[in-house]
Amino acid sequence: MFFRRLLIMSLTTSLGALTLGVTGAVVGAVTDSELAVRAERAPAASGASAQKASPRIDWQRCRSRALRRAGGQCGRVRVPMDYDDPSAGKISLAVSRLRHTTTRSQGVMLVNPGGPGAPGLELALLKRTMPRNSGRSFDWIGFDPRGAGASRPALSCRPWYFHADRPAYVPRNEADEREWLRRSRHYARGCAKYGRLLDNMTTADMARDVDQIRRALRQERISWYGYSYGTYIGQVYATLFPHRVKRMVLDSNVDPRNVWYEANLEQNRAFQPAFTKFFAWVATHRSTYHLGRSARQVQRTYLRVRRQLDRRPAAGRLGPSEFDDAALVAAYAPTAWPVVGAALAAWVNQGNPRPLLGLWRWWDTPGDDNLFAGYLAVFCTEGTWPNWEQTRADARRLHRVSPIITWANTWFNAPCLFWPAESTAPVDVDGHQVRALLIGQTEDAATPFQGSLETRGRFPKSALVAVRGGYAHAASPGGGRCVRRAIAAYLEKGVLPPREPGRRADLLCPAPRLPTP
Repeated sequence: MFFRRLLIMSLTTSLGALTLGVTGAVVGAVTDSELAVRAERAPAASGASAQKASPRIDWQRCRSRALRRAGGQCGRVRVPMDYDDPSAGKISLAVSRLRHTTTRSQGVMLVNPGGPGAPGLELALLKRTMPRNSGRSFDWIGFDPRGAGASRPALSCRPWYFHADRPAYVPRNEADEREWLRRSRHYARGCAKYGRLLDNMTTADMARDVDQIRRALRQERISWYGYSYGTYIGQVYATLFPHRVKRMVLDSNVDPRNVWYEANLEQNRAFQPAFTKFFAWVATHRSTYHLGRSARQVQRTYLRVRRQLDRRPAAGRLGPSEFDDAALVAAYAPTAWPVVGAALAAWVNQGNPRPLLGLWRWWDTPGDDNLFAGYLAVFCTEGTWPNWEQTRADARRLHRVSPIITWANTWFNAPCLFWPAESTAPVDVDGHQVRALLIGQTEDAATPFQGSLETRGRFPKSALVAVRGGYAHAASPGGGRCVRRAIAAYLEKGVLPPREPGRRADLLCPAPRLPTP
């Protein structure tokens, strides 16, 4: 459950909206996906001529109202589906652009929101949120990665996979486990219709797509602003194309050692402290929420409600799995604590399930599995996943110390046990030639802080800004005045905080104040 919709939420908080719009319909059938590929397919060319041919973008009016109002342009870039075999045809990436508004241009800034599989067209609007107007000298380029959003084909395997009321995440017996394994196998089989595209959904493919966008923009070098999984795309791009990087901001860094099964195990460990912090905050405001007088009492209330919903779902739809998903956003963003706390209180104290149902629908988007399919297409194809016996043993062990998230995370990734694509070894990240600004919050659960420390070690010319005691995930350009000053200095002049010796952050910033109910 690496990033999901929470990153979109945290980014759009800065943009002043709840969710990012996604243009275009999701491809829903085998014939549609095949036609989408055929429509983009160019005549076969030799390897040499394919390398020389430059892609192009025909800029047009955007469908997104927000981009239109900001003066944005939108278009498409055709890229090889398989970079090792140009004859396999092309796929289409949706891109957007907000032009620089200064006399002197610093080139282009590509933005990626992570996911993997999250659409990013509207992230070009981040230009307007950069501190001290430091984004004005760049052309900001948003794009939907391969398989995502308005790019074609867009992945969709089982649109209603997150329907209500699903089985409880925490299995009571082997029959529950078999049911989740059946569901996971069924989902993976639904993705098999994309065939060769699934074999080419790795981060290296994403990085090569980024370079194709660079070529289409006629730029010698690009700048990159990546969040969450987007930091890993940046790490891989810096490894494969170091001479093409001008500026690079990596917020909430993926640990390049843990691609990807180990990353999820680390998440399981890190989520419990994040939930404990949230529960303690709810207890501090017990006169508002009436859910307990301590973090332990609030957690007991949470687990009791989950057991009750397992016996009798609220409104016939809010079962224990939907309940867990509705509350999960609290572990990613303290700004969401008042919303989640109020939703929990509405059910516990008033028997009103509507706020929790609203959070669940927003989080799981039943009827639209594009983000989930894109996530799995990357995670299941890259790295090595163990068998079910090892997965179950790890889940049982970690559930004892992290009872809120472990089994949910396990089943979220379980389709990888049956994935219909060949696994690929991840890129060995090497950022020695790139000067990047790294940002991490020390208590981030989705991308634990050791990932930012590891990335700093592999980028010895870079600097790490740490938000000490921060629980947010991918929160810049917010994060407080200290973080914003560092971003502005780097974007405007390429100035980084002085590098400190040892395995540590180079600049420590205080965490923003926690919210009030």
